[in-house]
Amino acid sequence: MTLSPSRRLLVLAVAVLLLGGLAATLVLRSASRDDKPSAGGPTVTAGTVTLDRPGSLTFLNGGQGPHRGALASVPADAPDSERTASELDCRRFYAAAGTGVCLRSTPGALAQDNTALIVDSELRTLRSFPLAGTPSRARVSPSGRFAAWTVFVSGESYGAAFFSTRTAIVDTRTWKLEANLEEFAIDMDGRQHRAQDVNFWGVTFSKDDDTFYATVSTGGETHLVKGSISGRSVKTLAKNVECPSLSPDETRIAYKKRVRAGASLWREHVMDLGTLREHALAEKHSVDDQAAWLDDRTLAYGLPTDGAADSTDLWTVPADGGGAPRLLAPGASSPALLR
Repeated sequence: MTLSPSRRLLVLAVAVLLLGGLAATLVLRSASRDDKPSAGGPTVTAGTVTLDRPGSLTFLNGGQGPHRGALASVPADAPDSERTASELDCRRFYAAAGTGVCLRSTPGALAQDNTALIVDSELRTLRSFPLAGTPSRARVSPSGRFAAWTVFVSGESYGAAFFSTRTAIVDTRTWKLEANLEEFAIDMDGRQHRAQDVNFWGVTFSKDDDTFYATVSTGGETHLVKGSISGRSVKTLAKNVECPSLSPDETRIAYKKRVRAGASLWREHVMDLGTLREHALAEKHSVDDQAAWLDDRTLAYGLPTDGAADSTDLWTVPADGGGAPRLLAPGASSPALLR
């Protein structure tokens, strides 16, 4: 029997819905397997998490169990203590001065639903923004006024041969959104630079609520740039700098530096912004993360959990290049110390 064009469209629509329902069911079944906490893992209890408690360390709980992916909190001086888990689930998170940015990614019938939530100190959503791709990086300025995020529009790894990012900054007072930093003017070595292959990622903010640093990739090279939000412009400072993080005293940048051309291998470094001199840190593993400063002497970052492809642990390392890495919190990611 020959189907009319309208019936063909109907059959196709029904098939799409059935496949979408099947995908959702498989996702839910997979998630249900994570409902049971892993033996020997950290204790996690549902409770109230707020962003206005100085001395608290927040992160996304990655341990298996009903609170996997939830924003959790522990005392910063007791990171191995029982975790308090909120009802807020995120793929990436960061907070400062009572403002948080939560990047969410939920499965849909045809594609992922990616959203950025700006939340207050009680984790109440103030505003939401649709994301153009998969969440990658998130930051909030020290004052809480500005939030930034980076997503992968195509490709899902900074080590991939081809990938494209989209980075945005929003003013949480006026809700003015700079939806794509690629529209900012780029001063590269004293000349205005325009190219189709420009990508921004990994924003970090200064205390002045205007200056920021980020990575710009173009022409096969990555650059540390210093930017002005009000001036809608950036200027290159150094090469081979990715995912910068500004120290609390604003004198240094921590970042990952590619150690082998064409390979997804990075070494954490710290650069003095006054001299642009750099030194490697004691962590010898490849770190694919935007490190967070816990104080002016210590950095925190995520590394894959041994034997678990979908889990990360948080580690710390001295910023001066000495000492040795130390485990901060197993089954955790996206650290932020509330000051």
